[in-house]
Amino acid sequence: MEYAAAYRLADEIRASEEYRTYHRLKESVMGVDTQAALIQEYRKLQVRLQMSAMAGQTADAETMQRFSGISALLFSKAEVRDFLLAEMRLQQTMADIFKIVTDATGVEISVPGAEG
Repeated sequence: MEYAAAYRLADEIRASEEYRTYHRLKESVMGVDTQAALIQEYRKLQVRLQMSAMAGQTADAETMQRFSGISALLFSKAEVRDFLLAEMRLQQTMADIFKIVTDATGVEISVPGAEG
């Protein structure tokens, strides 16, 4: 198999507006220790909530309340909000690319518990 196309794709991803915006904002936002710590906690809580949802369970009230509070705090700061939204856009782009590549192989890739 030729990997040159994959390396070209990687170069195109790094040249994309989504990638450049994300990395510019990441450097700025994550350079502030308190913001970086809050974002790390936000991500942990987000994964916990997603895992509960995939298991068909409702997360405990404390986790939901903490996530809601941290989300409100983070999204109230324009630069942090822009960073998190840029991260979501880049993640969606990567998911789309992954789907295109996996669809081409005909191989089904699923996440246990995420089947609809």
